[in-house]
Amino acid sequence: MSILQKLSLALVGTAVVFMGANPAGAVSLTKGGSTPVAGEGQYTNIQGATTVNFNSGTAVDPNGFATYSATNGIVQGNVSGQYASPFGDSSKFLTISPVSNVAGGTGSVAINFAKAIDYFGFYWGSIDDYNFVDVYSGGKLLQTFSGKDVPGAPANGEQSGNANNVYVNLLAGKGETFDKVVLRSTGYAFETDNHSYKLASVPESSTMLGLLAFGALGAGSFVKRKSKMA
Repeated sequence: MSILQKLSLALVGTAVVFMGANPAGAVSLTKGGSTPVAGEGQYTNIQGATTVNFNSGTAVDPNGFATYSATNGIVQGNVSGQYASPFGDSSKFLTISPVSNVAGGTGSVAINFAKAIDYFGFYWGSIDDYNFVDVYSGGKLLQTFSGKDVPGAPANGEQSGNANNVYVNLLAGKGETFDKVVLRSTGYAFETDNHSYKLASVPESSTMLGLLAFGALGAGSFVKRKSKMA
């Protein structure tokens, strides 16, 4: 194998190690950035996001990218001791409870995405500290949030007012994506509506290819200079 070939392979190996060693950014939770719609609660303002609002009584993603593990918790209105509609929302929504004999009694609902996303948001009603959101990528748990992590929310189950009924946003850090979100609750109940997601932008490969080409050219020049000096 020539010196040029060895150097080129070394450069490729260095690039692969560099990309693999790049630390993954965290997933952050923020609130707000939403617009109220009469009778339907809050919707995201994120441009390019796709929304599943459950108004049809199903959890069907119009683009076919999001799949819900359970849909028996799509309800409307209030049932004492079981669930309550998010503030200002008289439309259908998703409820999750830990007991099987009530609506949404699966304990959790997993939302799997066919492609990586970098944003997921939803209108979170009557936030409780026993409501949890798990964020995954490739089967690996990246982060878990609870109702206590929502900025300014008392997370005490209060059903009225804007303080405890909030649109929340899960934002992937730089270079990070995720492909599954699990909503779960250990108590009555976890009520959400207007789920929105955005596919992750695909980074251009031309930058890395350009660097490799530049490195190979540099290696070739080095070999030529060395052969002339010999």
